[in-house]
Amino acid sequence: MTGDPLRVGICHCSDCRKASGSIFSAFAVWPRGAFEKMTGFTSTYAGRSFCSTCGGRVPSIRDDEVEVMIGALDEVPSDLTPEYELWTVRRESWLSPLPSATQFEKDAEAPGNEAEVEPPEPAS
Repeated sequence: MTGDPLRVGICHCSDCRKASGSIFSAFAVWPRGAFEKMTGFTSTYAGRSFCSTCGGRVPSIRDDEVEVMIGALDEVPSDLTPEYELWTVRRESWLSPLPSATQFEKDAEAPGNEAEVEPPEPAS
């Protein structure tokens, strides 16, 4: 990937939980033109791309965007900070909202899904 991502987020939906094996997935989305090249054999199922040989998660390539799981990046830690959280209705009750992230009860695209309660102000 080259350049800055279009957006960075985390998702608590059941699909992301199952795909990551964790309680949420962290991802960054770049414009399709920022994606250099991927070699090997890949397959896609339900919008998620993976290596056909080992089953490892690879970037999900769409016509105009590429979604990369932050944990798959070579440079760790990255400076990518989530700007929003999706499917907060499924967030674990003991997990606090990200203070600087916009909260969406479900998908961001659906009208009326932005959470009514703003995340708390960071402690000073």
